Amino acid sequence: MAKFDGVFYSRSLSRPVHFVAVLSNDNAFPTDNNPNYQRPAKNVYLLHGYSGCDTDWVSNVPLGDLANRFNVNFFCPNGDNSFYLNQPASGFKYATYVGEEFVNYTRKTFNLSDKREDTFIGGLSMGGFGALHTSLLFNDTFSKCLALSSALIHKMVAHMTPDMDNPMANYAYYAFTFGDPSKIEESENNPEYLVKKLKEDGKQFPDIYMACGTEDFLIEPNRAFKAFLDENEVPATFFTGPGIHDFRFWRAQLEAGLEWALK
Repeated sequence: MAKFDGVFYSRSLSRPVHFVAVLSNDNAFPTDNNPNYQRPAKNVYLLHGYSGCDTDWVSNVPLGDLANRFNVNFFCPNGDNSFYLNQPASGFKYATYVGEEFVNYTRKTFNLSDKREDTFIGGLSMGGFGALHTSLLFNDTFSKCLALSSALIHKMVAHMTPDMDNPMANYAYYAFTFGDPSKIEESENNPEYLVKKLKEDGKQFPDIYMACGTEDFLIEPNRAFKAFLDENEVPATFFTGPGIHDFRFWRAQLEAGLEWALK
């Protein structure tokens, strides 16, 4: 396992950005008996949650062990509190940054495969929303999506008015991040809109793995989104079982999701 802490200038965000990379190309032990090394390495872009940063995954999950076991490379960008969406303002193109610029930068810098089948995306909470949204928006780039405890709050945002706040953030934050709430249903910031658009255009979908704990406060939005996918005949695997909104659940489900993705 090799770990890198990097900084480069992002045109999408108009500033230097930080990221963490954990690679499987530095193994202390032979890999001859590991079938995962009979194929090219897969590249997994892991997104953090609200109030998190690029170091969250590597600080709370043994990414080095997973990289070596599964022959995958992990790349963790810093998405701030953006929900990984593009805003009209200059320097706030987070969807473009994660789904295009960061992928292209890491492919060039680390000599990665540029094939769709070798490129996955995953995330937790806000990052789970981001993984779903990014994989649908950049469906030609990502073949697999691992969405854990996804903050699928687009329906809640759609019903917000200026006098409404919640313990997480105020109305101004949601309106800036998602755009005019009254227009979100027909906006690219709505993953359901992207699903319908891909289906209408006959485009390919990423393979989707969703997981959410039964005691997680986001379980109902995740169940609703899975039902929406079922109604639109979009295949998705959904795991639910005991668990809350924490890294104990996400550690286990990242491993389970990788096993699913690499079958």
